[in-house]
Amino acid sequence: MEVRRARDRAEVDAALALREQVFCVEQGVELAADQDGLDDGAIHVVAVDESHVVGTCRVLLGEDGIGRLGRMAVDRPVRGRGVGAAILAAAEHSARESGAHTMRLHAQRYVEHMYAAAGYSVYGEPFVEEGIPHVSMEKPLA
Repeated sequence: MEVRRARDRAEVDAALALREQVFCVEQGVELAADQDGLDDGAIHVVAVDESHVVGTCRVLLGEDGIGRLGRMAVDRPVRGRGVGAAILAAAEHSARESGAHTMRLHAQRYVEHMYAAAGYSVYGEPFVEEGIPHVSMEKPLA
């Protein structure tokens, strides 16, 4: 499996299709909430296995030096195999290369442990987003 930035529009489209499957079909999130118009300006990281995108996330870079990681999705058959952690590491690397000094994200509570294991700390109070319990987390990228 290879984890890296998406190479072309076809890989981004495959990442969007995976997000639709995970967020909309499996979790009941509205498509408009997932595909919010910010994807064209994002860094898309993909996990590719035998030419299939099996995991993804996006990073939005702010002028404040903060990367905002979101839309982490891993295909059900490969969950629990470290794909999410590998995507997270690649996203951090890409954000750091692009000048970010901090990464922030909204973690679904059931995967909060993965982010904590990667050095993320919770800040603020838990909240519900799109009907799903979340917590805000951040990590310095220095």
